[in-house]
Amino acid sequence: MASLQEPWLLENGNLKGSSKERHGRTAHNMSSSSLRKKSDLTLVSKVKCGMLRLLLTNLQEVILGTKLSVLFPAIPLAIAAQCYGFGRPWIFALSLLGLTPLAERISFITEQIACYTGPTVGGLLNATCGNATELIIAIFALWQHKVEVVKYSLLGSILSNLLLVLGTSLFCGGIANLGREQKYDRRQADVNALLLLLALLCHMLPLLFRISGASASLTAVPTLQLSRASSIVMLVAYITYIIFQLVTHRQLFEAQEDSDEDDGDVNSEETPVIGFRSGIVWLVGMTAVVALLSEYVVGTIEDASESWGLSVSFISIILLPIVGNAAEHAGAVIFAFKNKLDISLGVALGSATQISLFVVPLCVVVSWMLGINMDLNFNLLETGALAISIITTAFTLQDGTSHYLKGLTLMLCYVVIGACFFVSKTPLNYGNVIDLGVNSEVGVITA
Repeated sequence: MASLQEPWLLENGNLKGSSKERHGRTAHNMSSSSLRKKSDLTLVSKVKCGMLRLLLTNLQEVILGTKLSVLFPAIPLAIAAQCYGFGRPWIFALSLLGLTPLAERISFITEQIACYTGPTVGGLLNATCGNATELIIAIFALWQHKVEVVKYSLLGSILSNLLLVLGTSLFCGGIANLGREQKYDRRQADVNALLLLLALLCHMLPLLFRISGASASLTAVPTLQLSRASSIVMLVAYITYIIFQLVTHRQLFEAQEDSDEDDGDVNSEETPVIGFRSGIVWLVGMTAVVALLSEYVVGTIEDASESWGLSVSFISIILLPIVGNAAEHAGAVIFAFKNKLDISLGVALGSATQISLFVVPLCVVVSWMLGINMDLNFNLLETGALAISIITTAFTLQDGTSHYLKGLTLMLCYVVIGACFFVSKTPLNYGNVIDLGVNSEVGVITA
């Protein structure tokens, strides 16, 4: 057995980084994690060269350690289709197929890193890597003066994390753990709910300010200025949130998570199969590929919408966020299957909080620097959907326990909101153009 762990030992030096010794954490061995398969390292352990043995071990654990490995060829096929100008619907389909195994593998790597850093940091890493895709797409859309696409896609990311990702996690976790009560640390959920309410306030005030004004031409510039000030406040709140969760209250949160997991009936030591540095390298590399494929999806999604007959608003708010949140979705569901709701909440709520308090205000600041005018007025229908989603999620997580009905309720809320935007035929530029009565072109006015 020592020979099979030798690549891990070569990279880390000793076993002091094991989850049990550093964090006292245990993991439930559950058969519901059907996407994973145990790697046979017998042949790899016979390789004499240590560095080659470490490389082959990582390749077998990461690439071949999932039943979705048959979909990995879709990644180079999507890149080749883009480079050689194949049909754009083919690029769209291949990119979606390529994102499927990458999402599962990112969740696996994040779980490996969590063995060294703790589940709180692991959940934040998972959410951060997924949000990098949204941020890259948003900045690219801003550069093309597509402000409305940025607003719709970021709003859809928040809604999908709060309702779809979290709802699916609670539902699947409840179904897989019918015989035991699922608990989580309320303090983490309360902090995220409080920050989401702050973000909601910053989104509602520009909308209310615009509605209460006598005319749009008189309130456009003050609304833009209010949005920029609110964005700075949200960025300050996000920095404070990171310090709170990773520095000042890190040990407090991890101690609570450890005590919650010790209540399980079946306990076993969760030993990482890849090293910490290897996990970081794999996480960065796969997140970069996810961003590349997501950009392919964005570039070809309009062609797919024409052939499929879907509206632009539905694709921007529903389909794009689902693709961008594939990594968080798979990771949160897998953690919930293993009765690790603290990590699932860290992925879903953490991602929604990061988009609300970091990605959205950062886009406002970046657009400000680029001379493009983007405010926080997401229109009445969109802001109302955001408010209901945040309030519903806060009520769902208030008691510190979970069951499948809570998850099903959140999922049904997402279905209703999706149906609303499906039947909505609002033009893409409607309501998102800042008009001073002088120049109605998006991103051209001055303030």
